[in-house]
Amino acid sequence: MTGRFSPEFRDELVRLMRWRRDVRRFRTDPVPEDLLARCLRVLSLAPSVGLSEPWRLLRVDSPARRAACMDNFQACNARALEGYDGARAASYSRLKLSGMAEAPVHLAAFCDDTTTKGSGLGAATMPETRAYSVVGAITHLWLALRAEGLGLGWVSILDRDRLARDLDVPQGWRFIGYLCIGWPEKDDVVPELEREGWEQRSPALHLETR
Repeated sequence: MTGRFSPEFRDELVRLMRWRRDVRRFRTDPVPEDLLARCLRVLSLAPSVGLSEPWRLLRVDSPARRAACMDNFQACNARALEGYDGARAASYSRLKLSGMAEAPVHLAAFCDDTTTKGSGLGAATMPETRAYSVVGAITHLWLALRAEGLGLGWVSILDRDRLARDLDVPQGWRFIGYLCIGWPEKDDVVPELEREGWEQRSPALHLETR
């Protein structure tokens, strides 16, 4: 195999990307451990600045810690609602923005800003590239999960400092996202925010020239 792929493969890859949706509605059926482990293995293929591999994933299984994370979301979501008024507030209040209550697997993703791996290559001038690397790794995981029929929902309406305390993470770990994983209640290629009329997807990117 060379670095080139067939037109059929390329079409399937685009189809996979189209089906990669942010899932907020999950069935509560468990995810087999071997299936989850297989999907997590793709993290080793993700790009990272200076080959630093700064992603740190915590599996949140404790009922007490899950409850703390849920309380965190609910408090932040309530504050976010206060930032809207009128029809926009009514629309926001109808959105389901977290699958934390139903998803069988919870992962908290962090960036280790203190890692010595990679010896600072690239990150010395742009330290934020470590966080970008974690986002790239999550995207790899997201696609691997979708290929297996699983969904991922990225929860970002959270107080990151409170979450770091509740999960007792080391100093120097920067919170990136709370990932809910499980079997989607239903499959849909249209983003839920688009279906609910919150926002519309932009047309194809137009590249400007300088």
